[in-house]
Amino acid sequence: MKSIHTEKYRQIGLKIAYYRKLRGLTQEELAEQVGLTPAYIGHLEAPNISKALSLDTLFDIADALHVDAQKFLMFEES
Repeated sequence: MKSIHTEKYRQIGLKIAYYRKLRGLTQEELAEQVGLTPAYIGHLEAPNISKALSLDTLFDIADALHVDAQKFLMFEES
């Protein structure tokens, strides 16, 4: 991951956490639905960790959360 994208990955992770909680899912439940480990979901969502993820993974998470994937890619200026 390029360091210039760190903030974008952080924002994606925070949005994943937001929509997961909105749907009433735990990290474990989301991980099971998309075939990932709870630790991986935890790293994605952690505000102090910038974890890169593939588009396939993002699409799988978006599907599991019933959210249009583009919502994860709308970034706020920092």
